[in-house]
Amino acid sequence: MATETDAAKAAESGGLPQLDFSTFPNQIFWLLVTLVVIYLVLSKVALPRIASVLAERQGTITNDIAAAEELKAKAAAAEQAYDKALADARAEAQKIAGETKAEIQAEVDAAMAKADAEIAARTAESEARITEIRAGAAAAIKDVAQDTAKEVVSAMGVDIDAAAIKAVVTARTKG
Repeated sequence: MATETDAAKAAESGGLPQLDFSTFPNQIFWLLVTLVVIYLVLSKVALPRIASVLAERQGTITNDIAAAEELKAKAAAAEQAYDKALADARAEAQKIAGETKAEIQAEVDAAMAKADAEIAARTAESEARITEIRAGAAAAIKDVAQDTAKEVVSAMGVDIDAAAIKAVVTARTKG
C-alpha cells in the first residue's frame, strides 16, 4: 500500500513525478542502462547492417560506373568503326562511280568512232556517187552538145564529119 500513498502524495503535491529530486538517482541509473543497451544494439546489430548496405551500394555504384565507362569505350569504338566503314563505303562508291564513268566514256567513244567511221563511209560513198553523176552529166552534156552541134551544122547546110564535131565539143568543154 505504500505505492498508493506515494501516488497520493504526488497527486497532493501537484508536480510532475519525473522532476522529483528524490527519484533522480534511480532515473539516472535507468537512463544509463537504456543508453548502454541502445548503444550495444546499434553497434552490434543496426550499424553493421547499415554499413553492409552502404558498402554494397558503393560496390554497385562503382561497378555501374565501371560498366558505364566500358560501354562508353565500346560505343566510341563502334562509332569509330562506323565512321571508318562509312568512309570506306564512300571511297568504294567513288571508285565504282569512276569505273562506271570510265566504262561509259569508253562505250561512248567507241560509239562515236563507229558513227564517225559510218559517216566517213557514207560520205565517201556519196562523194563517189557525186563524182559518178558529174562524170555522167559531163558525158551527157558532151553527147547533147555533139548532137546539138551536128543538128545546127546540118541545119545550116554544112557537111562536117562526126569526129570533127566531137573534137570541137571536147576542146570547148575542157575549159
